[in-house]
Amino acid sequence: MWGQSVRRGPGRIWVGTAAVALATATFVAYDVGGAPDPPRAAAFAEPVRNATVVIEEGGARTGFSTPTVTMSGGGAVTVVNLDSMDHTVTSVAKGADGLPLFDVRVAAGTTATVPGVDSLAAGEFAFYCKFHPGMRGVLTVTGAGGGVEPERPTFDQPLVVPPTERGADIRLVMKRARVRTLPEGRRTSMWTFDGTYPGPTIRRRGGQGTRVTVVNHLPKGAGSTSTHLHGDHHAAKDDGQPTTQLVRRGDSRTYDYPLTVDGRATPGSFFWYHDHRMDRTARNNWRGLQGMFIVTDPPMPGVRLPSGSRDVPLMISERSFTSGNQLTDPFADGPEMVHGAGHDEMSWSGDLAPPNDATVGDTVLVNGRAAPYLDVSATRYRLRLLNSSPFSSYNLTLSDGRPILQIGTGSGLLPRAVVRSSILLGPAQRADVIVDFSGATGKRIVLESVPAAIGSTGDDARQTAVMELRVGARASDPSRLPSRLPSPGLVSPVPTEVAKTWTFGLDDGGDHGSAWTINGDPFDPTRVDHRARLGAVERWRFRNTSDVTHYVHIHAEQWRTLLRDGKAPPPWERGLEDTWRLEPGEVVEVAARFTDYTGPFMIHCHMLDHEDHGMMSRFDVVP
Repeated sequence: MWGQSVRRGPGRIWVGTAAVALATATFVAYDVGGAPDPPRAAAFAEPVRNATVVIEEGGARTGFSTPTVTMSGGGAVTVVNLDSMDHTVTSVAKGADGLPLFDVRVAAGTTATVPGVDSLAAGEFAFYCKFHPGMRGVLTVTGAGGGVEPERPTFDQPLVVPPTERGADIRLVMKRARVRTLPEGRRTSMWTFDGTYPGPTIRRRGGQGTRVTVVNHLPKGAGSTSTHLHGDHHAAKDDGQPTTQLVRRGDSRTYDYPLTVDGRATPGSFFWYHDHRMDRTARNNWRGLQGMFIVTDPPMPGVRLPSGSRDVPLMISERSFTSGNQLTDPFADGPEMVHGAGHDEMSWSGDLAPPNDATVGDTVLVNGRAAPYLDVSATRYRLRLLNSSPFSSYNLTLSDGRPILQIGTGSGLLPRAVVRSSILLGPAQRADVIVDFSGATGKRIVLESVPAAIGSTGDDARQTAVMELRVGARASDPSRLPSRLPSPGLVSPVPTEVAKTWTFGLDDGGDHGSAWTINGDPFDPTRVDHRARLGAVERWRFRNTSDVTHYVHIHAEQWRTLLRDGKAPPPWERGLEDTWRLEPGEVVEVAARFTDYTGPFMIHCHMLDHEDHGMMSRFDVVP
């Protein structure tokens, strides 16, 4: 489970999050025709020099047809892809150079030889498909083998918490700067807010109006930008519209955040700000235009949460780097936009068109640094967890099995604290948690991401070490573990009738390109797909008809989760939310009251390539 570290190879990092546990299915050998060979008696078994990994039609749902394969040392592995979709065979483990021990992308209807397996040492090597991480397998190398073995990650640089801004008027300058991401070598050139990645962390009390002026001093060719404060409730003109009210190079724009909801102060929350420019959202976030925004808790008599240096925001993301420590450009050979040609709406064509369009990095970053460590005392800490990755999900847990107490989402505290062993966060999701390090003096505990069992929620989570927590001596600790919490109220009563159903799917137009869609249509900024009346309470339904998970984000309001597949949501989804995991075939229902502001707002998938390639819709709040 220590397979992820720094990749320094150039080029596109193909779709998917890194999946991870050893498969348990039985190996079936295939001949050229795909039929299984008859079993042989063990006494007459011949050494298996080479191995074949087979992917049948529908592999994204059913997995590898040969989830366990065996070869002798120095042998070869061939992948036969009989599916209509591209797949990869990628080693979970990394080598001393930070690269996967083996990695190959296999186009639909083709075969490929896996490079690097001939030098593997004897042992078992888990592999997965980066397009569809629920596909997992194990390669067993027998005999002498080579000398290449997995390397454990090291944690060589301290965690850095971004500088904090607390004023009512804040100025953020977007500019190119060199920042320390990797522990050795050159600093990395990134697009930043105020010269840091992440940008400054803004901390403000609810009800304290905040004006943030964003200045665009990015390099020539960066184009216009749009900054969205994710999770906040504000006017449409301050929402970071994807195609209008943009900040051109050399210009600035002031965003007004009253930090109120329906006349009341915004409750303690964990928001974040990021670029939201249509067609460029994935690129601009990849290059660094992200930062955190904390609405601090109001006085809460009887509730004593960790504070000060023990209240730590953690932005978890990922990037890939060249040998010179610079960001790779996975967008240079991106899909081409297609108009017309018998297709009424925009779509995309090329190797990276939907559904093969996701940006995944090999190196996990926390607050912009690869594999950092944090010195902590043997006391309680409040960790604010944010997944700002463009595509990957993380199922976060602690290496010593220590429990995690979730006290909130990104949108506020939960009604009751929930004891959890792991927390699954997809792109844009947040969790407010407490970890008690009492009794762990001298230990080094790893915050890591592990997958769930195959076929269950979270089986597509990336497997990786995230950061190390180095526990020191005991210290005075006035905090307490809470049970009940002053959670913000949920909208009630809720209509029984669904006002709007949003169906997330894929339009495969064949020769005319493809697009991610909502209700069958890719995004059109001039088209209004729903109108909600100001003051009304509406019940919305999400449906996923595609073969991949999506993360649905709604602008404008804070929402209550009503049902997940017809059942009450789990305890950690019973507070306010703005982003939901939506697995293939899943149905989720939510509700909110539309208050304060009219105008256009967005609903979209927060897998950023999906958003850029059509999976966004506009709804208007009207008088």
